[in-house]
Amino acid sequence: MGESARSDAGQQRFTALERANRVRLARARLKRLICGGELSAAEVVIDCPWEAHTMAVSEVLMSQKRWGIQRCRRVLVPIGIPENKEVGTLTERQRTALLDSLGGVEDKPEDDSGGAAMPRRPVPPPQAPPASADMPERALSAAA
Repeated sequence: MGESARSDAGQQRFTALERANRVRLARARLKRLICGGELSAAEVVIDCPWEAHTMAVSEVLMSQKRWGIQRCRRVLVPIGIPENKEVGTLTERQRTALLDSLGGVEDKPEDDSGGAAMPRRPVPPPQAPPASADMPERALSAAA
């Protein structure tokens, strides 16, 4: 009996570690998308993907470029949302207030009460770096 209990506990621990690693990697990818501008923090608040469901709101906001703890607090404190509030547990009022503060209300679809859903901005595909054909012109103009 003792041997099977140990193996079950070991398997459960291993499964938990695998899941934690998947969540960590998914959150890191989500943060990179936000930082790169491919996904906005407002879209994460609206859609609440599984990776962000248990993330703190401040963690999502600070994933944006030039967003630190002070800027995050300047947005969250006036609307009464704690920094450690999880994105998945935001109420509709809190979600709307946060989107208003972020300027992302135009992305928020209407509810199912008969109103038409507002069109969402498409997420732009990743773009290749610009061609270096214009680089010599910049170098020449800088040298002049």
